[in-house]
Amino acid sequence: MQHLLSADDLSAATATEVLDTAGELANVTGREVKKLPTLRGRTVVNLFYEDSTRTRISFEAAAKRLSADVITFSVKGSSVAKGESLKDTALTLQAMGADAVVVRHGASGAPHRLAGWLDGSVINAGDGTHEHPTQALLDAYTMRARLGRLAGLKVAIVGDVLHSRVARSNVRLLHTLGADVTLVAPPTLLPVGVSAWPATTSYDLDAVLPDSDVVMMLRVQRERMGDSYFPSVREYARRYGLDAPRVRRLPEHAIVMHPGPMNRGMEIAPEVADSPRSTITEQVANGVSVRMAVLYLLLGGKG
Repeated sequence: MQHLLSADDLSAATATEVLDTAGELANVTGREVKKLPTLRGRTVVNLFYEDSTRTRISFEAAAKRLSADVITFSVKGSSVAKGESLKDTALTLQAMGADAVVVRHGASGAPHRLAGWLDGSVINAGDGTHEHPTQALLDAYTMRARLGRLAGLKVAIVGDVLHSRVARSNVRLLHTLGADVTLVAPPTLLPVGVSAWPATTSYDLDAVLPDSDVVMMLRVQRERMGDSYFPSVREYARRYGLDAPRVRRLPEHAIVMHPGPMNRGMEIAPEVADSPRSTITEQVANGVSVRMAVLYLLLGGKG
């Protein structure tokens, strides 16, 4: 595999290899010197056209722990602000000898276009409302670490599915790995064609909770909403927010996830986000190990 553009690029065997490799690389974070020489001499470019904290820093930390040279490309201080096209930016990176480009872009499909212009590997760090495959991998890694398995798990993904690239990648990857996914949202926040996805749908969060092993809350992406998709924040929180009374409806072993950033008090109550069931900070930590594994498997064997 040269690129990671979609969760559909990952077979069950390949995804499991990434998760297993991440488990081995996680041991590095416990060492005094958190570095391996694996990618010494390689150049990884972080090309972020959209704002990001967790994903950008996570990829930067992952590449540096593997001893790669890291260039973080800021759109605001670049020729992109002067109107340079994505293709011309790609050709510039190609001329500079980038071995891997980690790209986040507001346009769905932008990483696929880059992959056609670059000789190096392209990793999709989020494109529009399309996909975010490494987030799905770190979520799967976290579920497996907490619950010991993925096959047969019942996972509820709740909230703004319409605008969520995280939901799209998770549905694809979790289905590949044998989990059963239920999408829970108001009708206005489910995309057209969702019936073709490998998941069931529900409008009733309370009915889904008692049978769920994992509840993944999605951020309501108000910055992508030009229209009113629900009556009010208060009404949304009442119908689809995860609060303490709802958590008590979950099985005792169930965990609560969120890809971040969170709207505390809207899709998730503060006491739930900070509870022992919550894996939110674990997801961030696991993201570094998983992205190390992706970079290692894409670049480590070259040459």
